[in-house]
Amino acid sequence: MRLPTQLLQRRPEANKREFGHVLILAGSQRFSGAAVLCAEGAMRAGAGLVTLGIPKSLNLAIIKIKPKEVMTLPLPETKEMSLSLTGFKKIRDFSKNADVLVIGPGLGRNKSTLGLARKIISGINIPMVIDADGLNALDGHLRILKANRQRGNQVTLTPHPGEMARLLNSSVEYVQSKRMEVAQKFARNHKVTLVLKGRGTVIADYKMNLFINKTGNPGMATAGSGDVLTGMISAFLGQGLDAFSAAKYAVYLHGLAGDLAAKEKTEISLIASDIIAKIPEALKKSR
Repeated sequence: MRLPTQLLQRRPEANKREFGHVLILAGSQRFSGAAVLCAEGAMRAGAGLVTLGIPKSLNLAIIKIKPKEVMTLPLPETKEMSLSLTGFKKIRDFSKNADVLVIGPGLGRNKSTLGLARKIISGINIPMVIDADGLNALDGHLRILKANRQRGNQVTLTPHPGEMARLLNSSVEYVQSKRMEVAQKFARNHKVTLVLKGRGTVIADYKMNLFINKTGNPGMATAGSGDVLTGMISAFLGQGLDAFSAAKYAVYLHGLAGDLAAKEKTEISLIASDIIAKIPEALKKSR
């Protein structure tokens, strides 16, 4: 697959603001790595700026492990060291300087945290990628997705089959038996772009666009792989692609990077950081 020109060529006079500022709301006491992997995936996929919005007590620890280029935004937290609903105003104000918002990787399921996620999804008006516990926050609250789309937002959801089943109050077996139908119907009904992960990842949107990915391998079924993909999608949104195109190219390149990594590391030994390391090579092969 050949990538669009805007992902391959940059003006000599370009500056970092042209390639998007991604705000990632992620991480909790047990899952700080998810936030870092998502941020690094976004940087390697070309985001101009990335800010990690994290629970304030985790700031020092994350500074030690994050890429040097990624900024942090310490935010109010719960007793469980996850993001707190009390931080909404600070996030809303900061989001005015961002082009894309990611919510979910490693967020945790504290009641206040899930309430914050819902308030952000319904109340912040920039393109958005919702993953992991951001998706869990939508369980029983899917109506807020339509309201978001009516304000002109591009919203992308990235569920694995288990998360998709929870959103539909269905079974994983049902989702897996009707992957294309499930993805298309959900995207159409809720006015979103949906990335249904797994073998042959399905991307569908409410305009009836459909793409089934052929890259990737079983070694990518490893902790953090989805966080990297979410970061890549957000980076492509920040570089001006529409939600469907951003998801399609990110999924393809993510799988290709995984295939390149598996040749070197084997499927058994493949970890999410190996996928990030191969993003540049995947980009070169897609020129």
